[in-house]
Amino acid sequence: MQALNNTWSRVHGVIVTVLLLAVGTPALRAAESKPVDDKRLLEAASDTENWLHQGRTYANERFSPLDQVNRSNVKRLAPAWVHQTGVKATFQTTPVVADGTMYITTPFSNVEALDARTGERLWRYDHDRGGKKLCCGPSNRGVGIGYGMVYVATVDARLVALEAATGKVAWDVSIAETGDVETEAKADLAHTDPNKKAKVSGSTGVAASAAPLVYDGLVIIGITGVGYGLHLASDRPGAPLGSVVGMSGRYGRPGFIAAFDAKTGEKKWSFDTTQKGWEGEFAATTAYGANLNRDIAKEKAERAENQDAWRFGGGTVWQTPAVDTERGLIYFGIGNPSPQSTGHGRPGDNLYTVSLVALEARTGKLAWYFQQVPHDRWGYDVASPPTLFDIEVGGENVPAVGQASKLGWYFVHDRRDGRLLFKSEAFVPQENMFALPSPEGTRITPAAAGGSNWSPTAYSRATKFVYVAGMHMPFIYSEQVIPATAGQPAITYSSFEPAKEANWGTLSAIDLSQNGRIAWQQKTEKPLVGGVLATAGGLVFTGEGTGQFSAFDAVSGEKLWSFDCGAGVNAPPMAFSLDGRQYIAVAAGGSKIWGYPTGDSVYVFALPEEKVQ
Repeated sequence: MQALNNTWSRVHGVIVTVLLLAVGTPALRAAESKPVDDKRLLEAASDTENWLHQGRTYANERFSPLDQVNRSNVKRLAPAWVHQTGVKATFQTTPVVADGTMYITTPFSNVEALDARTGERLWRYDHDRGGKKLCCGPSNRGVGIGYGMVYVATVDARLVALEAATGKVAWDVSIAETGDVETEAKADLAHTDPNKKAKVSGSTGVAASAAPLVYDGLVIIGITGVGYGLHLASDRPGAPLGSVVGMSGRYGRPGFIAAFDAKTGEKKWSFDTTQKGWEGEFAATTAYGANLNRDIAKEKAERAENQDAWRFGGGTVWQTPAVDTERGLIYFGIGNPSPQSTGHGRPGDNLYTVSLVALEARTGKLAWYFQQVPHDRWGYDVASPPTLFDIEVGGENVPAVGQASKLGWYFVHDRRDGRLLFKSEAFVPQENMFALPSPEGTRITPAAAGGSNWSPTAYSRATKFVYVAGMHMPFIYSEQVIPATAGQPAITYSSFEPAKEANWGTLSAIDLSQNGRIAWQQKTEKPLVGGVLATAGGLVFTGEGTGQFSAFDAVSGEKLWSFDCGAGVNAPPMAFSLDGRQYIAVAAGGSKIWGYPTGDSVYVFALPEEKVQ
């Protein structure tokens, strides 16, 4: 097996597509295809062959019922084919498979349809950004499918419907006006010492990176990029993530999530993630009792002069919502308020930032919210997508929703009303959480990186475990004052900077039947950012920034198999089946923000055909 790994690692950079099966004709593929309608989308859980949603089901479980690849034979797993997109940049797509066709997005929001048996490209849509400057990087997390269409939300904040059979554009609408907000804050910060030698960047704008949710005739998508912050380039080789700087000012804008008609692209509703009245109750503690170290009296005194702060309040929507089809509710997380890493100029709780939110899917009306961190100053976005499941609480079967937080806890709520049922044991080390910045710097972990970042979790009904990809990356939180000059007043700014110490990752199995007890945990060389897949074969798959893609025993956590993909595996895996053969697929393209090596490959693994027993 090691020899096979080494061989594939050497040639991965020049392979365009490896074909091990005969290429089916277009007529044959068309005959195999069935309409992906509401019935199929609703019944995706019972569809063992396909992967029709971003999280496989509307519940976002990321669990495959396939068991051909299992504990006993996973050591024989090998590449069936590899496809290269030609776009080397941060690669986060989850492939979607319907009736023998795989749909992927590349960085910069291109879309490709591939023959899922062979990797042969069937069509490609190249997104034209019109020369627009991007606010938020190239990443894209995948497509939504349904009604004969493939839907993609783009880096320049458009929503595009493509014909699934041909890739031809059916309609293309603007989600929101784009454009960066450049401010004098960059120049002000550049005068400081010791930061004056660092490259200063940062802006706010609009983009979309999540896969659209296709549900009940609607396409639902949220925007990113709305939380203003400045960034200082890192001085660490291979790690571009440097300081995140917060300065008071009106530089951001409200985030939102919106629904569009799947046939026409007409907007049906929109929900702003920051709204008038966002001050809330001025909570001194979190809902679970943690002290937020807020000066409530000072915030209330500043309220009158900051009544419009919500108009610049941020609140990015990072991921595809989960859907409770029985209750007609969608669940999603919201990011940090703007400006980030400072509380100056935005008194109050800053609703609905850093919250898990439930909306009525047909209307966008708020059903409930749970704010994990009121008046967030630490970048604790609710970034990992929520998952739906049922659990027993006090002898009662409760419909629940869970979310892996940047705080290092897995939160579990009653999904009917948002009531917190419990939070798990910490799956990463916790130190000085909610501490205020200091001139000399305060070490905090987890901080803006998490915890669990945008990585999707996987839930297994068989084990009652949720599997979480975590990050241990301590930050130093500091606050500095730029002295007043004849030309300008004093300026106070705060910053988060990764601590110059070892960081690493955790893959954790959290037992939901035991109120969030950690059943097992594996420590990884680098912080995990990508995602997890669980299967009925008793396996858990995840990738690392080192390029390793690995399988673990779902019950014990023992590592059973690993393969070197040659670039960071920082995307979620998925599984599908064709002609009685199970496949595991994952994108290997790295992530620039974490300094993981980039690539452009989609790897699809299977057992050798002669040994499929």
